[in-house]
Amino acid sequence: MIPGFKYTLFLRLVQSAGKIKYLLPFALLFKMKLLLMQRHYGIQIPWNTKIGKGFYIGHYGTIVVNGGTIIGDNVNISQGVTLGQANRGKHKGCPVIGNEVYIGPGAKIVGNVTIGNNVAIGANAVVTSDIPNNACVGGVPAKIISMNGAEGYVNRKVQ
Repeated sequence: MIPGFKYTLFLRLVQSAGKIKYLLPFALLFKMKLLLMQRHYGIQIPWNTKIGKGFYIGHYGTIVVNGGTIIGDNVNISQGVTLGQANRGKHKGCPVIGNEVYIGPGAKIVGNVTIGNNVAIGANAVVTSDIPNNACVGGVPAKIISMNGAEGYVNRKVQ
């Protein structure tokens, strides 16, 4: 089984079982398994993170997501990605990721920034400001490279 899929499966099991009273003991077991997978795969996504359908982890390793982050539908995330919180400044808070977004390897999205729908974020980009819909961004700090969107980058979409 693919590690990213396995991690996402247990993440969803914890989220679902925690909402149903008679499944709470299973939720505890699933949380323990999720903690073990965090160490084994290097993926740290808190169980209470709001994640839409079709979330896909392409490769595992060094993925860190702050629990306050909101992730939309059909988001693809690669290895080495950080979705982090800024503790001061005008972008204090956590990112909000739109639908149909591709986040390339090593990308960092920090602070209360909004990533629009159909966006491609290039490898090792550092995003510290809002990104409009249909943009392709790259660089440090990330700048708009084109307005071609994430067409062809987002895999395994769920309708």
